[in-house]
This record gives sequence, C-alpha cells and structure tokens, in this order.
Amino acid sequence: MAKEPDHPNISPMVHPPIVALMFIVLAYFLGRLAPLFLTAPATLRYLGLAMTFIGFLLGIGAFIEFRKARTTLDPHRSARQLVTSGIYRFTRNPIYLGFLLMVIGLPLNSGLYWGIVMAPFYMMTMTRLIIEHEERYLEKKFKNQYPGYKSRVRRWL
Repeated sequence: MAKEPDHPNISPMVHPPIVALMFIVLAYFLGRLAPLFLTAPATLRYLGLAMTFIGFLLGIGAFIEFRKARTTLDPHRSARQLVTSGIYRFTRNPIYLGFLLMVIGLPLNSGLYWGIVMAPFYMMTMTRLIIEHEERYLEKKFKNQYPGYKSRVRRWL
C-alpha cells in the first residue's frame, strides 16, 4: 500500500505569490481595458501604498515565525511544526492576507479601483486552490493542536 504524502495536496502548478501577481496584473489590465472613470484621490493612493507596505510586513512577520519554528513556508512541502505564535495569533493566513492587501493596494496606489473589485475573487481562488488543502493537511498532521487553533484564530482576519 502506498504511503500517503506528508504535504498538502496542492497542485504543483499553483504557487501563492504567482496567484497574487496574476490578480494584480489582471487589475492593471482591466484598468487599461475597462477604466472605471473614477479618479482616486491622493489620500486613497497613499492608502494603497500603506496597504501594500502592511501586506509586505505581514509576509515578513510570517517568515520570521516560520524560521523560529524551523519549518517550511512552501505549501507543497511537509510542515514540521504548527506555527501559532507572532502574527499567527491574529490570522491563520498572514501571507495570503498580505497578498490580498497587495492585490488591493498596488492598483489603488496607481489610481485604479480594480484591485478592490478583484479582492473577493482572489480570496475565493486562494481558499479553493490552496487554503482548503492546507487546512485538511494540518488537521490530519496536527490532530491535537489544529482544531483548537482553528477555533481561536480566523482564516483571514
């Protein structure tokens, strides 16, 4: 009997940063193809820049916690430990939340509202293609820890 793989069942073709980048590029493309004819005021552009920066910081915070735990950030590899400290006390997916802020923030900083329009589609895509697979894997691997963590900390925020 074949041994069950010790990693989430995520397609090797799916990489979270690439998914986020595709949505950012799509927002810019739609901004050119179908402009919304709403001019973003300077305050919203600065808000977009701030969101992008906060998104980047969320990723750094997650990276630091994974390094402390000596486990992998790669969703295609085996987790050695369940990370629940640092930024993971507030969101189970700080990297994906950071990417979401970038999906909204980068286009907004350029005066485009399309990132806001794309945000729910990005969230649905990430949930279906990656997060649900990761959660099933973590529930199997960390039977005693993950359900409690999952009940205390929200998926996104």
